[in-house]
Amino acid sequence: MKVYFSHGKESGPWGSKIKRLAGIAEFHHFSVESVDYRGIDDPEKRVECLVKILKEEVDEFVLVGSSMGGYVSLVAAEQVQAKGLFLLAPALYMHGYIKQCYNVSTGMEIVHGWSDEVCSIDNSLKFAQQAQCSLHLIPGDHRLTTSMEIVEGLFSRFLATYLAR
Repeated sequence: MKVYFSHGKESGPWGSKIKRLAGIAEFHHFSVESVDYRGIDDPEKRVECLVKILKEEVDEFVLVGSSMGGYVSLVAAEQVQAKGLFLLAPALYMHGYIKQCYNVSTGMEIVHGWSDEVCSIDNSLKFAQQAQCSLHLIPGDHRLTTSMEIVEGLFSRFLATYLAR
């Protein structure tokens, strides 16, 4: 099984958050890919890029996305067969993003910092209620760097859940 990471608008494919979570994925015997979206500012173009990659994938996979990458992973999951979604402070219901309604039937979890100054926790609450998925509201801002140990624990449990399926 494989984990595909999608980074946020102003980060890169191997930022500190993804490196730490990649280590957890590898511990659980997942192979890891992190898509490089640098130079692609349009979220819909990022979705197209991810979907193109995933349509070629022969292994089962889960998607992990942070901020804009959360939006990208969620929208892509509507077009491919992801085993699960793990979204970190996802940029949902954002002004200027084409998709404002989401319809994903795979298991997912959302992690969002209480003090997020970029993506409102209200948007994650709204989506989690509609999707009936787990939402973890934890201390921290948009980057979640002060609570990475909590994020790592949640991600480890998430992967263990999908290994058991």
